[in-house]
Amino acid sequence: MDPWVVLKFGGTSVSSRECWDTIAGIIQTRRAGKERVCLVCSAVSGISRTLEELIEAALQGQHERALKVIRDRHNALADELGVDGRALLDEFFQELERLAYGISLTRDVGPALHARILSIGELMCTTLGAAFLNAQGIQTDWVDARKVLKSETFASILPHEEFLSAQCDYTPDPELQQIDADVFITQGFIASDARGRTVLLGWGGSDTSASYLAGKLDAVRLEIWTDVPGMFTADPSHVPGARLLKQLEYDEAQELASSGAEVLHPRCIDPLRAQKIPLHVRSTADPDLEGTVIGSGVQSYGAQVKAIAARTDLTLIAVETPRMWHSVGFLAKVCSAFERQSLSIGMVATSETNVTISIDPVYGLPLEESTIDALLDNLNSFCRAKRISGCAAVSLVGRNIRSVLHELGPALEVLDEQKLYLVTQAASDLNFTFVVDDIQAQRLTNKLHSQIFGQIGPDHLFGSTYRELFETPDAAIATPWWKT
Repeated sequence: MDPWVVLKFGGTSVSSRECWDTIAGIIQTRRAGKERVCLVCSAVSGISRTLEELIEAALQGQHERALKVIRDRHNALADELGVDGRALLDEFFQELERLAYGISLTRDVGPALHARILSIGELMCTTLGAAFLNAQGIQTDWVDARKVLKSETFASILPHEEFLSAQCDYTPDPELQQIDADVFITQGFIASDARGRTVLLGWGGSDTSASYLAGKLDAVRLEIWTDVPGMFTADPSHVPGARLLKQLEYDEAQELASSGAEVLHPRCIDPLRAQKIPLHVRSTADPDLEGTVIGSGVQSYGAQVKAIAARTDLTLIAVETPRMWHSVGFLAKVCSAFERQSLSIGMVATSETNVTISIDPVYGLPLEESTIDALLDNLNSFCRAKRISGCAAVSLVGRNIRSVLHELGPALEVLDEQKLYLVTQAASDLNFTFVVDDIQAQRLTNKLHSQIFGQIGPDHLFGSTYRELFETPDAAIATPWWKT
């Protein structure tokens, strides 16, 4: 039988007739190349956020406006696609109304119900997509991702993690590989647990869904289609001179994604690396651009900084006490305080009397003030702790970073002008990170990028700049799909 290829399209890439015409063309090209196609789609751009707003509004008994926005957006897209959205989606609209009304009565929503509501965005989008593709003569089966992706459970898993940040098995599935379809469409972001309950794969988890399915299908490659043609040496929406990265190894791509490069979700790399499935990042705006290839077979070029990534809106917790010097178990006690508040620890820097820790937002949602207050109360019971808000992490990502730092002296001189809260180096030697004030992050990124990459031209690793590719010096890129 023909091999499988998995095509994943994010929210901005499924939100118009033009986008779906592009998707149809890509599918036809893959079929002409004797490949079977698994199509993974996110919710329509902005809908996941609107569903979050629906939940919040329902808690106040004021959900009608959000329901109307969701209904109108999908009916408008259906009209563009020439399909009967009202008939196709009525069941989903009714379910949303029923669930929202229930929340308005109980004034409560648990993680299981939260997951169920958010899943409806992907279910509606793929229902419209399947109808459109079939109308175009591309025979397409609609598959419920909850039937093929099953979450794994762990003894220590918390309810929020179980339903809102699940992880799934991705070992090859011979039964799925033999499905009687040359093209099928399914949902990103969602799966189910052993009891059949809907779970989510974390905010922006459609990339991860696609990589799980690539593993289960033993696909020849995964293609992630988004609004930029690959990964760049910096965020091209802020640095138009950023250069396209033609190729990356799995660990480099994962480090970039974890450090703030929003083209990929950090969790999507592991399933691909485990089965050596290459990942191609492409642009729906220009399907002919080659984009970025990520895999184990890419050529390594030794020690080199390959990109600069930034994460903003970070919160630091600074812990200080003379009693931690030579104190056995002090760090464990600090970490336990974070665990009790279900807070994920990002970076850690320690000295004899001080520990500074960055907090990663959970499920892509802002940190709650009450959670931080409870953490500080706990920490202050055995040490002095304070919160430092409004920070940003600027990371140099590449290969063997430690060995090239001495060559970056002139570039790093820009740090003389910055207030540094934290400096960390990854044990993998793939990352060197500076934490500065939020308002300084973009200026620092621009200066570092200019000094490190300013004299580099196109070669085997670096492609054209974003400006050269699109000839729009002031071009602004849309908000990354997994933040929509």
